[in-house]
Amino acid sequence: MSTNKKRIELLDELRGFAILAMIVHHFFLDVGNVLDADWGYTVFDKLCILQPLFLAIFIIISGICSQLSRSTIKRGAVVLGAGLAITLVTAVIMPRFGFKNVKIYFGILSCLGCCMIITGAIQPLIDRVNTIVGMAVSGGLYLFFYNINNGSLCFGLIDLPKVKTNWLMPLGLYNDSFYSADYFSLLPWIFMFLFGAFIGKYAKAGAFPQWSYRRHSKALAFIGRNSLWVYLAHQVVIYTILYIFLGILKIYVKITM
Repeated sequence: MSTNKKRIELLDELRGFAILAMIVHHFFLDVGNVLDADWGYTVFDKLCILQPLFLAIFIIISGICSQLSRSTIKRGAVVLGAGLAITLVTAVIMPRFGFKNVKIYFGILSCLGCCMIITGAIQPLIDRVNTIVGMAVSGGLYLFFYNINNGSLCFGLIDLPKVKTNWLMPLGLYNDSFYSADYFSLLPWIFMFLFGAFIGKYAKAGAFPQWSYRRHSKALAFIGRNSLWVYLAHQVVIYTILYIFLGILKIYVKITM
């Protein structure tokens, strides 16, 4: 196979690493929610300092892969559908069974699905724009909108007026009543995705270094190739394990008392 037909194994491995990092991060939040353990929240908060790193890896790689997909819009619709399903389960079904602090509105999958659809729609424009210019503009706009969730733009130099509704939540604007256990607004993340999409033009042309086409870790590559299913399943697995542990702990306490 020619270079531009080979799978870029490094992308799968980096995506697998990012997914594992997200799962570990979520695990400590779940420990706090299920076991009512303050140390879970403490570790979760401390790991937040590393969150931008693995989020950037995951979203940039998703943007790169949008240039390698046969149908970015179709794949985006599938991912968005998965995100909406998560919202249905966490915001409607789980609270009825007593689960707390689990509601997810516009989480990572919803954001990525919309990014894929938008990128697919403007693909002709991406093809025409110079790659370096596109990367620079995307990176600049990401930084400009980075603090939008905190009510400001351009590193806090521009204060945004407070909104009274949560209907603009997908764009990063919401009022004080809004809460989501996992939340990624289109602004600024669409520009991080587009930054990756412009890098993806090099991948599409087969211009990545040769070592990136070689596999270095089977486990990470497998997780990366199946990232959607791994992400959908990880909370179910974690909650199951924690509730089994909680049940065993209660039985042990009851017996020893």
